[in-house]
Amino acid sequence: MSDDPIADIIRKDPRYPRAAYDFVREALQRIVEKLPKARHVSAKELLQGLREFARDEFGPLAREVFESWNVRETADFGRIVFHLVEAGEMGKTDEDDIADFDAVYTFDEAFPKETGDVEVKPDDEDEP
Repeated sequence: MSDDPIADIIRKDPRYPRAAYDFVREALQRIVEKLPKARHVSAKELLQGLREFARDEFGPLAREVFESWNVRETADFGRIVFHLVEAGEMGKTDEDDIADFDAVYTFDEAFPKETGDVEVKPDDEDEP
């Protein structure tokens, strides 16, 4: 193993790019920071957090970004998470199972392609 666990994961399973792994790790960190106290995050909580983080980060392009990463269903996030667990980059409990990520929501529901009008909001620092 190298000093870069993500590179090791990608060498073993090149299905998902580094950006997908970084996104999942960032989303988990954001979820944990919002909790009143540190605790384990369930698959459903993580998937909901991933959905919210994607909407914040990518807006109406979230689905296109995921498709470019070969992430097309919640099970793909499960595979990414369990790769990170195997690499020691995330933890899990004995009750956690990769099947917990299967069909939690569809990307059609979570990230509809028809977005209607898109409103561009200024950054907080740009506001008077």
